[in-house]
Amino acid sequence: MQIKEVIVVEGKDDTTAIKRAVHADTIETNGSAISEETLRRIQHAQDKRGVIVFTDPDYPGRRIRAIIEQRIQGVKHAFLPKEKTIAKNGKGLGIEHAADEDIREALRQVYTPNEAKPIEDDITLEDLMTARLIGYPQSKVRRDQLGEILNIGATNGKQLHKRLKMFQITEQQFGEAVALLDQEEKNV
Repeated sequence: MQIKEVIVVEGKDDTTAIKRAVHADTIETNGSAISEETLRRIQHAQDKRGVIVFTDPDYPGRRIRAIIEQRIQGVKHAFLPKEKTIAKNGKGLGIEHAADEDIREALRQVYTPNEAKPIEDDITLEDLMTARLIGYPQSKVRRDQLGEILNIGATNGKQLHKRLKMFQITEQQFGEAVALLDQEEKNV
């Protein structure tokens, strides 16, 4: 699988995993304190070839994603659920621990946010509460599962609303995903 865009990862081990799974170029952020020089390189890559941000499903990974999103318009996003990034020994989490096929699948399902064109059917905060995604004891678990179903990554309550808009998730897609969550809960 050949990837045209440059993939932004956190470190050398992530680059190794990406190159093992696909043919792609990477830029490493070397942690969540992204330097101005690295941001300039990411901007240049975005201008020339496009960028896919593919960071770990943890706080530093979300922080890196947010910094890049804020500074560089139009970057694409690839996500892997936390359980697909856990080290075999259970002590560590990251893209470097993911199976090659999981990496390829995440890259096949890349999202490109389009903030210029708002979607007509908007999902409200009330919809999130009704779906028990915010304000309930099991909201975090449900948000994580929803992020996996919609392939938009794990989020907190505030991020979920923004990410649903950013990735133009329609009310129908949202409703189908929530129905799937509810069905899974009944089967447990």
